[in-house]
Amino acid sequence: MPKSDVSLSVIKRLPRYYRFLGEIKKAGVQRISSGELSKRMGFTASQIRQDLNCLGGFGQQGYGYNVEQLYGEIGKILGVDKKAKTILIGAGNLGRAVASHMSFEERGFNLIGIFDRNEALAGQLVRNLPIRHIDGLYDFCRDNNPTVAVLCIPSESAQEITDELVKLGVKGFWNFSHYDIASHHPEVAVENVHLSDSLMTLSYHINNIKKSK
Repeated sequence: MPKSDVSLSVIKRLPRYYRFLGEIKKAGVQRISSGELSKRMGFTASQIRQDLNCLGGFGQQGYGYNVEQLYGEIGKILGVDKKAKTILIGAGNLGRAVASHMSFEERGFNLIGIFDRNEALAGQLVRNLPIRHIDGLYDFCRDNNPTVAVLCIPSESAQEITDELVKLGVKGFWNFSHYDIASHHPEVAVENVHLSDSLMTLSYHINNIKKSK
């Protein structure tokens, strides 16, 4: 199956494969079976084999998977070697935390600029990058051609910024706002991050744990 036809459900699982394979690679493991990988990841061995077969099949019967090779191939599929030029909009508490603690370079991105409307923040360093006032966004994008934007701004501010960024050539958004980018710009890639939704999902799970007899 061509990689472009891989289902979204499989794509969503690839970062987890990449993370687990990276951990066992660091531990010195050279090869691993689908059964052993199943025990570590919580997926069934059958699911693992199906997922990896969708990507071209990397295992050998009786040998399993070469950890370094599989890790590298999944990394290529995810594009972690591409280092897409990335900007971050919103240097408040959330934006600073994302910029400071996310390993962008290890995940296929190169953070090159941080912007905020607050003039008092201009010039402050975050991740060794100066915070720039949003008024300089057009010139910066024209000169540096970023293709990805991280939005750490309120939803009421997101539409105007998103419209401008799309016009400036941004093709992908990591969206921490609650603004529905995809419905207004179906031509771009969007990954929404709703922290409150995740927290409420946890609330559901802890309130529905089956009590042991």
